[in-house]
Amino acid sequence: MTAVDDATRPDSDLFERPPRPWIRPSEVLRDFGPKYASNGLIGLIFSCTGPVAVILAAGATGGLSQAELASWIFGVFVLNGILTIAISLAYRQPLGFFWTIPGTILVGGSLTHLSWAEVVGAFFVTAALITVLGVTGLVRRVMEALPMPIVMAMVAGVFLSFGTNLVKALGADFAIAVPMIVIFLLLSTVGALGRWMPPILGALVAGAIAVAFSGRFEPEPGSGNVLAAPVFTSPVFTWSAIVELVLPLAITVIVVQNGQGVAVLRSAGHHPPINVSTIMCGLWSLPAACVGAVSTCLTGPTNALLTSSGERSRQYTAALTCGGLAIVFGMFAPLFVRWMIAAPAAFVAVLGGLAMLKALQARSSPDSVAATRWARSSRSSSPRPM
Repeated sequence: MTAVDDATRPDSDLFERPPRPWIRPSEVLRDFGPKYASNGLIGLIFSCTGPVAVILAAGATGGLSQAELASWIFGVFVLNGILTIAISLAYRQPLGFFWTIPGTILVGGSLTHLSWAEVVGAFFVTAALITVLGVTGLVRRVMEALPMPIVMAMVAGVFLSFGTNLVKALGADFAIAVPMIVIFLLLSTVGALGRWMPPILGALVAGAIAVAFSGRFEPEPGSGNVLAAPVFTSPVFTWSAIVELVLPLAITVIVVQNGQGVAVLRSAGHHPPINVSTIMCGLWSLPAACVGAVSTCLTGPTNALLTSSGERSRQYTAALTCGGLAIVFGMFAPLFVRWMIAAPAAFVAVLGGLAMLKALQARSSPDSVAATRWARSSRSSSPRPM
């Protein structure tokens, strides 16, 4: 059995084994390309715009300092960037790990009556719970039992918001949206141009030029810090915080976020290691909690962007690009966050909407449909883990 076959086959082991032999650096360099680099870049841009705004809003609710917010952002980007690179290389699949956005929203609500130290304590307990559930193997059984149409409907509901935001941005900010859409359509329909520059990357460049000419890029003055400095918050364990946050956070990671991530990757023809991913989400959430960051998860939208185009066997390089850029973004979090928030809202909305169009197009292709059917049939015929 070849390494590729071993990487994609259903594994009956409790801990899904990565393919052997280990991939060589020369093979990784061969698999890189502009299309995959642009998908990784767009995945990172998506993650460091709207989702970062959610973190900032949650932190503002709890009165967190700029240093604590920068530490949170450092954790979710640098730590998860390292995890994304390591797991994607090991399994030769695009496995993008970031953080639970619904969980961040929950935390924002809890910070109105819980202290930050109590919330951090809940992060630690959540990490332990996710790890235990992954080790037992129950998560994979639950994922396999979930009806695929229901899971994909949940994913489609997430994607739908990107489409509606794209339409709204077109009406609200014509000068920014139109150049991006026109360039995207031009590069998508003219094959020679599209091979020279990926459509979504062209839309990014057109949008950046439009923003520059509009004169509306005005970053707010910051503290002057460029590099992020992790801040350790001593956890306080209280029953009120544990009862309120631990189970909901675990559900958002395992069911909502990881469920979407698994469904997206399977529809692209990949076979993500469910148990190993869950265990790593739990284990990686521990150092993340140390710097005040919410729980790690296998994301749905980001992985959809990473798998939106290109050869399936080379899409892991998009995750490597995304993970590497995430590390850089996290290290320079105070600087980059000011820049990203300064961009007009339409720029982010149009870029995300166009990227999701490519992802949806990939999901509806004949190869993707066949891969989804294969994943469903293989799960029904494969032996259950012991």
